[in-house]
Amino acid sequence: MRKNVLPLAIAAALTMSFALAPVVKAGNNTARSTRVVKEIVTTSTNEAKTSANAASALASALYNDLDLSSMGLSFAAMEYAYKGFEYLKAQGRVSNSNILTVIDFSQSSMKKRMYIIDVTDRKVLLNTFVAHGKNTGLDFATRFSNKMESLQSSLGFYVTKGTYFGKHGLSLKLDGQEPGFNDKAEQRAVVIHGANYIGAHRLGSAYMGRSFGCPAVPQAQANTVINYLKNGTTLFIYHPSQNYLSGSKILNG
Repeated sequence: MRKNVLPLAIAAALTMSFALAPVVKAGNNTARSTRVVKEIVTTSTNEAKTSANAASALASALYNDLDLSSMGLSFAAMEYAYKGFEYLKAQGRVSNSNILTVIDFSQSSMKKRMYIIDVTDRKVLLNTFVAHGKNTGLDFATRFSNKMESLQSSLGFYVTKGTYFGKHGLSLKLDGQEPGFNDKAEQRAVVIHGANYIGAHRLGSAYMGRSFGCPAVPQAQANTVINYLKNGTTLFIYHPSQNYLSGSKILNG
């Protein structure tokens, strides 16, 4: 958002400075314009840093209060998730700001790596298993794609939409918010649905069952998960992939 505001502010500042030309010598006018521009850039940069620091502090407080470390969630995943959550709220893209869901794909598929968090009442509503795509990896997720028929998971931020009944029963549509990373989610039919190939009953296997790219959850918990997440909540799928972390406009905006 600031990327749009800054050029306008600079233009306004320069216009004001040039308007003083009749009463100020050219050299002084140039110096004043440069100084004003520097002040605007510095102010904008400081505001961005303050906002990022505030989001980090809020993420840290929530992470510690809910003891998410003991539940396996990495702090990096939580910090990035909260930053993007605040960004999407500021953009007006989130209609339900009570719920933040984090999927931490830095963990083994044998771990409960989906965290549904009520940020308003400050509690974990559910911590459960979640599948990654068939071509994303075996036990650990390592490869990601936004391409059609890739059968891979897509990283980044999503805003949930409405529900429907499909071949997996009640399912939840996802709207990918990041061009190049997950904006083809609806075209690829990447949704949240229940599946019998993932859950506690699979812990004796070499790895959990995998999806065609959907963040599938245990069938017995699917309705609960979907009812928590539906209609405008934020979902973040994390992995420490530098391609994503450095390329996400939401995280680096």
